[in-house]
Amino acid sequence: MAEYHPRGMYFEDFAAGIEMVTQARTITETDIVNFAGVSGDYNAIHTDAEFGKTTPFDGRIAHGLLVLSVATGLGMQLGFLDGTVIAFMGLEWKFKSPVKIGDTVHLVAQVKQTKAMRALNGGIVVFNARVLNQRGDTVQVGEWTILVKSKA
Repeated sequence: MAEYHPRGMYFEDFAAGIEMVTQARTITETDIVNFAGVSGDYNAIHTDAEFGKTTPFDGRIAHGLLVLSVATGLGMQLGFLDGTVIAFMGLEWKFKSPVKIGDTVHLVAQVKQTKAMRALNGGIVVFNARVLNQRGDTVQVGEWTILVKSKA
C-alpha cells in the first residue's frame, strides 16, 4: 500500500523572513449569505442592502471573520502546512478596512520567528500575516501562531 507523504514544510524548513503569497479569491454574496448562516451573524451591515447604503461603507460589507477564514483557507491551499501542522495556536488580528462584495483578496504570510518545542515533536512558527485587496490595500493584518511537526 502506498504511504502518504505530507507536502507541507516541517518546522526545520521555516526561518525568519520566508514569505508565502497566495492566489486571490473574490468575495461573493453567496460567501456572505453562507457565512451568516453558519455563524448566526445576521448583522444588517452584512445582510441588509438598504441598511448598508445608510452606513459610511455605502453598502454591505463582508464579515471580518469571513475574510479571515478565507485567508486561512488560501494559506492552506498553498500546501506549506499540508500534513505538517499540528495546531493553530492563536492569533492577534486587526480589521483595517472593509471588504465588499466583489472585492478580491489574497494572503501574504511572512515567518516572524520560530521556537523549537521538542516535547511536542515540533515547533512554534509565528507569521506576520496580511490580507490585501485587489488594489493592494491591507484590509486585515496580524500574527498567526502555528505549531508545526518536526522532521524527526
